[in-house]
Amino acid sequence: MVKRLLGRGHQVAVYARRPEVRAEAAALGATTAESIKALVGLLTPPRVVWLMIPAGDTVDKALGETMPLLAVGDIIVDGGNSNYKDSVRRAEAAKARHLSYIDAGTSGGIWGLQVGYCLMVGGDPAAVLVVEPAFRDLAPEGGYLHVGPSGAGHFVKMIHNGIEYGMMQAYAEGFAILHDGPYAIDLRAVSDLWNHGSVVRSWLLELAERAFRGDPDLRSLRGYVDDSGEGRWTIQEAIDRNIPAPVITLALLQRLRSRQEENFGDKVLAALRQQFGGHAVKQA
Repeated sequence: MVKRLLGRGHQVAVYARRPEVRAEAAALGATTAESIKALVGLLTPPRVVWLMIPAGDTVDKALGETMPLLAVGDIIVDGGNSNYKDSVRRAEAAKARHLSYIDAGTSGGIWGLQVGYCLMVGGDPAAVLVVEPAFRDLAPEGGYLHVGPSGAGHFVKMIHNGIEYGMMQAYAEGFAILHDGPYAIDLRAVSDLWNHGSVVRSWLLELAERAFRGDPDLRSLRGYVDDSGEGRWTIQEAIDRNIPAPVITLALLQRLRSRQEENFGDKVLAALRQQFGGHAVKQA
């Protein structure tokens, strides 16, 4: 994301805990800082501080260190996969300090530099307008939307990831049946075929083709599929609102099952997560 912003003329200052990450950012042309305090000191008001860190306590700890250093009118952007209810709470805490808090659901994974990041943004319109040039340059054409007030961005991203669970599970089951069926089917060729005019064509199928090209039977992977939380939150939201969501629910349960035993479908899921997001996989 830093590289994409720099390539489009933005000035970026970077703090990361690991020195090698800071060195990588400096090599790209970013200004680097060795602490959050030093980072804030490099920024010109109204400051825009963008967090790209794992959801949960990590975000609260970073905010606890950052917010006291900021001044009236400064803006915080959370581009991670935070629970939208946490984002609403954090926006209220920021407001009490006369700061603005934007939740930016971000999709695109390790391919975002090349094709752009899909951004689902929630927050006060005036604050969003300040950061909008960066949002537009990070996203592909049509890939950025201000979806509503605080929490709305992460809510939309949460549902996006729940849908992703269901789509991936359907592909995994289909390819498992093809793999174990009565014919010697070339799964890479079928992945490519279905992306030409088929109603099931998608970027996930392109990634499936890429995975099968390098390892047709996915022998190098274990069928162990992790989850990072958004599917669980989506299902809980559905339960709380009495909305049936059987496909997404079963997709999550299949991921839990994959941690006990494995089959080829689980390998497809693991391969897809590695392909689109660079997520860690367990080697066979």
